[in-house]
Amino acid sequence: MPVAVRGGHEVHWREMGEGPRKALLLHCSLAHSGALRGLMEQLSDQLSMIAVDMPGHGRSADWGGDGPLQHAVAAIARDFIEEHDEPVDLIGHSFGGTSLLRVAEAQPERVRSLTLIEPPFFSAAYHISASEMEEQERLDASFAEAFNAGRREEGARHFTQVWGAGVPWEQMTEDQRRYITDRIHLIEGGGYGLNDDYAGVMKPGRLERITAPVLLVHGTQSPPGIPAVLRGLHSRLPDSRIVPIEGAGHMAPITHPEAVGAAIREFLGRSV
Repeated sequence: MPVAVRGGHEVHWREMGEGPRKALLLHCSLAHSGALRGLMEQLSDQLSMIAVDMPGHGRSADWGGDGPLQHAVAAIARDFIEEHDEPVDLIGHSFGGTSLLRVAEAQPERVRSLTLIEPPFFSAAYHISASEMEEQERLDASFAEAFNAGRREEGARHFTQVWGAGVPWEQMTEDQRRYITDRIHLIEGGGYGLNDDYAGVMKPGRLERITAPVLLVHGTQSPPGIPAVLRGLHSRLPDSRIVPIEGAGHMAPITHPEAVGAAIREFLGRSV
């Protein structure tokens, strides 16, 4: 489990798999690379994988708040993929997926395939379904109100009710609750770039530069904004497909690693 400076940040990562294709994976906010272990096990014969702890997560150094968190994560990802002479398969969950979308749009020649699992890139959704986004904003309002009032634990509880794995806050271990609460500010730091598209990814012609195959994955029990996001991305990406995971919510790669893994394996088989 190496630790080194990548993209200007000290980060930790884990490696798994002996497949012929190189892959980079990014986890969701408030998790760490270990959360993707079950998914990585499903893909270990096809991919040689690196899964990175984002700044402020897992064993990576804290995020200093110097600029958008998405910008920092994208810089780290670019540092990793630029080590390889050949294009890399990118797999990102939630906020990690939005960061890899930025990487793929900026350097499409380095991407062999792109898998986005539940990416909350809401800038792609507002013109697709105002009603779904209104419902999403209603669900997220309790978190925002508690966090802005300085009630971090209450905010963390509200956030996990919408975006968690379906485990009630009271049934989590004390360590799990503390880990989430201690990092809940990263949700606000990561929000910049999800709603306002400060990087301009949605500008005409930008997403269309991603000519590599793209797999868009969501759970059938996802928060309402996610399906709208995927439809918005699908309408712009030249070679994309949407795959639902029956019975899964936002934490699909953690709660349903076999089903998500099977979808990715089938997708990789087509992305030769």
